Amino acid sequence: MLIHSLFALLQAGYRSGSGLDFSAAQSGMFLLIIVIGIVGYLVQARLQSVFRKYSRVEFPGGLTGAEVAEKMLRDNNIHNVKVTHVKGHLTDHFNPQTMTVNLSDSVYSSSSVAAAAVAAHECGHAVQHAQGYAPLVLRSQLVPVVQFASTAATWIVLLGLVLLATTQNELVCWIGVGMIAMSAVFSLVTLPVEYNASARALEWLKSSRMMPEAQLSQARVALGWAARTYLVAALSAIASVLYYVLLVLGNRRD
Repeated sequence: MLIHSLFALLQAGYRSGSGLDFSAAQSGMFLLIIVIGIVGYLVQARLQSVFRKYSRVEFPGGLTGAEVAEKMLRDNNIHNVKVTHVKGHLTDHFNPQTMTVNLSDSVYSSSSVAAAAVAAHECGHAVQHAQGYAPLVLRSQLVPVVQFASTAATWIVLLGLVLLATTQNELVCWIGVGMIAMSAVFSLVTLPVEYNASARALEWLKSSRMMPEAQLSQARVALGWAARTYLVAALSAIASVLYYVLLVLGNRRD
């Protein structure tokens, strides 16, 4: 559906016999970015709703998120990762630099199905790190590059557009677009990392008999909505790259 919408927007900017009307195509792409942003907001709202719902469902055995995380690490023979507490809501993450699984206020001390699912997911990243999971390794290598690129890219594109208008030299523009594209690459690499971590979490929860099937299905739903937030982010990043490509092409002078 999204791909068909993209082609429809691009076709809206097509002039018979004169190629693409880049201004119209660019406007269409900007509209698509807004639509993706709205979808992202709805997905995030649904995630929050699902998390609240399953935060009221008691985890069998009464283990807290921290205890679930510690058990999953032990079961995977990982003894160099510490489970810690961080402030915030759903700020949970695995930090390979400090070798910590960091669990938020709503997960660390909670003995709910939602907390167990999130804790196991973050431990899934620790297992990936221990096993040298290639997409995680690549994502870690991209972090410093993306941090620099995301800060400088917009300014470089703007500088490039000025140079393009005065000298017709597109090189700086495309360097900026390339830097913006790094964020899209990072988002795409993140997808298998997140989906695989959830798969590892669910497999462990099942094989360790930590959850009966009913609660396991609830955990699967919660992690599924969390994964969709990363999918929307990837689509948004790709749309942004295409928007800037059309911006550069639209500022060419024949």
